[in-house]
Amino acid sequence: MEKYVAFDVGGTKVKHSVLLSDGTIVTKDKYNTNIDDLKEFLSDMLKVIQNYQLNHRISGIAVSLPGFVNVETGFTEHAGAIHALHGKNLKELLEELVEVPVAIENDGNCVALAEKLSGNAVDCDSFICFTIGTGIGGGIYLNGQMVHGHSFRGGEFGFMVTRGDSPGQEIMHDNAATGSLIKIYKEYKGLSQETDVEGYVIFEEAKTDEKLYEILEKWYESISFGIFNLVATLNPQKILIGGGVSARPELLEDIKRHLEKLPWWNHLCVPIEPCKHQNDAGMLGALQHFLTYEPKRLVN
Repeated sequence: MEKYVAFDVGGTKVKHSVLLSDGTIVTKDKYNTNIDDLKEFLSDMLKVIQNYQLNHRISGIAVSLPGFVNVETGFTEHAGAIHALHGKNLKELLEELVEVPVAIENDGNCVALAEKLSGNAVDCDSFICFTIGTGIGGGIYLNGQMVHGHSFRGGEFGFMVTRGDSPGQEIMHDNAATGSLIKIYKEYKGLSQETDVEGYVIFEEAKTDEKLYEILEKWYESISFGIFNLVATLNPQKILIGGGVSARPELLEDIKRHLEKLPWWNHLCVPIEPCKHQNDAGMLGALQHFLTYEPKRLVN
């Protein structure tokens, strides 16, 4: 069975693995992301690939990357927190360094592809992955295929305006992400934005802090607004919630509680479930994209 190297590039860590074509993980690891220096960014990736090639015959490189990713060319107009890749073509850059094909897909779309392959959307032809992390992202799988949009911006849910009357918190990146929740918490507590705060602390303190509870309730409400609009627009079979915070059992119940307060939700409602795949979703989805897209490219 052929083997592939998969990368899931995040703003703080790059996860990587050797995968079999059926998605079996042979080995995996991670390293800190160099977000600003392109030369060092590529050097880190190349070292990983070359180390894997010492023990494995690698047939291709699959990459999950944030931002506006042109899956046909590999060009990334904007790469989220990965400043080194703004306006760069990672596919071309890597293929100049290694003698195997490279395929790149947006990270939110990779989560959706992983869920379709072997997660909680195997039997779905239309579903949405809604990821809650440092920012808000996701993927739209509609009528049996990924929706990229005409300029590869489909699924950028974080830019939806859900708080038009809240200056600085209008879009979902700024009112519904765990990153925004932590930022608001630090402001409330009078902490420097450089202070390290784990998200679970906020949920625990909100149990006894009435003001913090109100902040958390507004956060849930913002998430529910976004999900409501997506359901009303696309009518998916289900919504899958991803991101580290989705591991909290009460998260989905609190989101559903706020959705049930919204007019017409009882007519529009669809199942809200967690993503099955967590830390490996980006790599699994990137591989699935490679296996479905690369053969088409070779034919054309």
